[in-house]
Amino acid sequence: MVHAYDALLAHQRATSLLGSTAALLAWDQETQMPRGAGDVRAQQLSQLAELQHERATDPRVAEWLSQCAADARVQQDADRAANVREWQRDHDRATRLPSALVAELAEVESKAQQAWAEARSRDAFAKFRPWLDRMVALQQQKADCLKRPDQSRWDALADLYEPGMNAADLRALFAPLRTALVALRDRLRGGTPPTDAFARQPIAEAQQESFVRAVLAAMGFDDKRGRLDRSAHPFCTKVGADVRLTTRFRPEAVLDALGSTMHEGGHGLYEQGFDDAHFGTPLGEAVSLGVHESQSRLWENHVGRSLAFWQWCLPIAQKQLGGWRDVDAMAVFRAVNVVRPSLIRVEADEATYDLHVMVRFEIEQQLIDGQLGTSNLPGEWNRLYREYLGIAVPDDKHGCLQDVHWSCGLFGYFPTYTLGNLYAAQFAAAADKALGGLPALLERGQFTTLREWLRRQIHRHGRRHSPAELCRLVTGAPLSSAPFLQHLEKKLAVVYGI
Repeated sequence: MVHAYDALLAHQRATSLLGSTAALLAWDQETQMPRGAGDVRAQQLSQLAELQHERATDPRVAEWLSQCAADARVQQDADRAANVREWQRDHDRATRLPSALVAELAEVESKAQQAWAEARSRDAFAKFRPWLDRMVALQQQKADCLKRPDQSRWDALADLYEPGMNAADLRALFAPLRTALVALRDRLRGGTPPTDAFARQPIAEAQQESFVRAVLAAMGFDDKRGRLDRSAHPFCTKVGADVRLTTRFRPEAVLDALGSTMHEGGHGLYEQGFDDAHFGTPLGEAVSLGVHESQSRLWENHVGRSLAFWQWCLPIAQKQLGGWRDVDAMAVFRAVNVVRPSLIRVEADEATYDLHVMVRFEIEQQLIDGQLGTSNLPGEWNRLYREYLGIAVPDDKHGCLQDVHWSCGLFGYFPTYTLGNLYAAQFAAAADKALGGLPALLERGQFTTLREWLRRQIHRHGRRHSPAELCRLVTGAPLSSAPFLQHLEKKLAVVYGI
């Protein structure tokens, strides 16, 4: 007789294979798929989602979980007990969702993403709005299925990405953070703004690609188990045994290409850091999107925007890009840390980035709770950008159409970006202390030491701990905005000479 745990493990690994197949099709949709294949691709993704959901809600899963919960041998094994606990959580959630809703969501997500890409390219919000209406309605249905009596719709969706996260706690965290970031921005006006004009000179995309690939390799991304491609919106996804990254290139934005690549590379290192033996189990998955984001933001900002990194990287940039001969590492360091309120979230500097996130946090709560209709979305977006960042939005392409997330159903997701910044600052401070100083390692290009520390402290745990427990385990303290603000103020005091 097959042991209940072994039967459950085999079942879940087979289900994960279906998920990885869907991930491959989704990756292809964003990178390679011809435009005329969209309708069939949506049907493919819908069918796979329905099959995954059928397997997730198979009555045998509940039986196996019950047997494992009562089996002392399973509960005394730390790995198995953690997997069973998290599988139970996943099963509880899956059984609340009707199969038809899951299939419809997958199909609409695929079609809405395609509609978003077309609308964004044409600055035509009206073309996307019917799809957004449909997506909001489906997300409301999903939230109604998932939420507990003490949760709002938005809270139920947010819990999918950051277990335990809720709007009330985020407001308490975000309000003082926003005040501090605005005050910091105002103080910087008394300093000397750096110039980044040299970094905005046109550079051929082929040269940019060679440059970012060299940095990605130095970070330790294994190209035998992954690849880098291009997409309209950079992303990272795991496809079974390999990790797919995308970035984007514009002639005058080499620093954006580098930041995007290092950001997605950080996600990729997290995915490559799981033990292959845990494939198909919670111990082979990220604990949360906030922690996932911490890995990308740590590499993008605490490494890629540091003076020590540029002391190592500048000669590589000069060789690969064929220029920058008249600047030194300090000049590039100052250039990559310019604080300039801007329209586009993914191009934002560290000091204003989280204000972009807070705009989305406010708006998506109103959309999901039914307080804001999609016809009023552009106006509310533009109003909050004036209030939070002090800038006017010229059109919807640079406003409410800039992000892909809502088209693919990611409501409750955006705050994980700010949580990622906060986790990243605490993790970086802990790494600096544990490794005897990160700058000395980075200026020599010794990224392996940092990568392996992250794997030991964070990656290898998978979902063994909650996000809050992991933060305390790694840093010895609960999540706080203080290390992030200290990091910003210390660095920008040098950059702006204040």
